Amino acid sequence: MAGKIPKYREFWPHYLNENANPVCRGLHYIGTTLAIASLIALIATDNLWFILTGLVAGYGFAWIGHGFFEHNRPATFTYPFWSLPSDFRMYFLWLAGRLESHRLAAESAAKKG
Repeated sequence: MAGKIPKYREFWPHYLNENANPVCRGLHYIGTTLAIASLIALIATDNLWFILTGLVAGYGFAWIGHGFFEHNRPATFTYPFWSLPSDFRMYFLWLAGRLESHRLAAESAAKKG
């Protein structure tokens, strides 16, 4: 996509298309699960090291997925304020079994132009 995406509703399909590879998405899910677990551990223990583990796990797994499976640049670098909520949106839609319809709509929109 050329240029900066001006609106979140246009970013969401772009984000899904940038995460089309199922292995990359799986790594996102692992990282997001570990980040959520780190947040829970932080709250339970008051140990600030869990902030670091959450960030490393959350971003690390996703960046590995993009580097080795998607072969693209993570959206975090260009859209840091939209990519984090989109990661959680993708994660919870996947957990609810509702991600595939969003993904297919994004793929179809990309093919149209």
